[in-house]
Amino acid sequence: MKNNLWNILKKELREMFRDKKSLSMMLIIPIFIPLIMLGMSALFESQSEKDINEYNQIGFAYKLSEEEKTLAKKMNIKITEGSETELKEKYKNGEINLYVTKDKNTYTLNVDSSDNSVYAKTLTEQYFNSYKSILQQTYLTQNNINADSVLNIINIKEKSIEKDNYFADFIKNYAFLFVIMAITVSATYPATDTTAGEKERGTLETLLTFPIKSKDIILGKFLSVTLSSIITGVISFILAIISLIIAQNNFSIYEGLDIMFTPLTTIIAFIIIIVYSFFISGLCISIASTCKTFKEAQSALTPLTFISLFPGMIAFMISVTTTPLLSIVPFLNYSLIFTDVNAGNINLLNIALMIISSFVYIAIVLYYIIKQYKSEKVLFSN
Repeated sequence: MKNNLWNILKKELREMFRDKKSLSMMLIIPIFIPLIMLGMSALFESQSEKDINEYNQIGFAYKLSEEEKTLAKKMNIKITEGSETELKEKYKNGEINLYVTKDKNTYTLNVDSSDNSVYAKTLTEQYFNSYKSILQQTYLTQNNINADSVLNIINIKEKSIEKDNYFADFIKNYAFLFVIMAITVSATYPATDTTAGEKERGTLETLLTFPIKSKDIILGKFLSVTLSSIITGVISFILAIISLIIAQNNFSIYEGLDIMFTPLTTIIAFIIIIVYSFFISGLCISIASTCKTFKEAQSALTPLTFISLFPGMIAFMISVTTTPLLSIVPFLNYSLIFTDVNAGNINLLNIALMIISSFVYIAIVLYYIIKQYKSEKVLFSN
């Protein structure tokens, strides 16, 4: 049995490493990860360092005092005065980024959700907060009240207790999601070729005529696809680490931050990569085995690429926390566990449930495939 399994594994690995498409999936797909990570970092930096001249055209539908004009000039706000109708038309034509109307002591910021308008809204709010402070100080001084003792009745200071920021957490968690997606893409082609591809070429019939148990054939194919997936995952994660080093040295949004994975995070990440490689390889082989042609198998496996990415992406965006129940949910559990570990939250129960449930799913899938091959139902389904 061991000899048969080893021979099947060697055969599959030999064919895989000779096939240029399999090699490209295994080695080229990970290269996209640095491109994505560095591209996202560049986008974040461009957003955080937006030129104020792109959003400082503010309209005021009332006459500003000299004090207000001085403050606006100090904050680099370019003033446009006019009636509400005139400003509304200018805003519609893109001549101003926002316009303000006034009703007694109520100021209304008229703005939509476009990029420049959002920045203009933040700038205008800062302007009015400063103006309100000036008015308060003037009022208190006129009434012989110590303005400082009233306005600064409490003092607030910030002490940073974490070195990470939103961008750093975002880029690290999404980097791992793309590693998971790369593993999935890498597993689909060899799984398709070794099952539906062999069936279409007629080589699977020949293989089944040999005195080899179906279990050895399936396990050999499964282990070869798993090995390919692990190689892709390891290369992808290493490239992700290199990308973080490059990003930290080249983008100011990471300045002064330690955005690298911790040793523990790295270890857990490699464990997840191995477990996920076993899981996705078994799933790909089980789906591809039921297909009659290579093209049909590719179509059937394509949704897995999206399924591997979007649950984790959505969970990260809405800040889903890991629970024992979610730890056994396929696809979602891998990204949730990594997100927790990356944030410094180590829950051994959740990690154990993720590993155990994955191998239970793998065992069920392999049992199903082996049963199908024993009856030769998969081979002669067409």
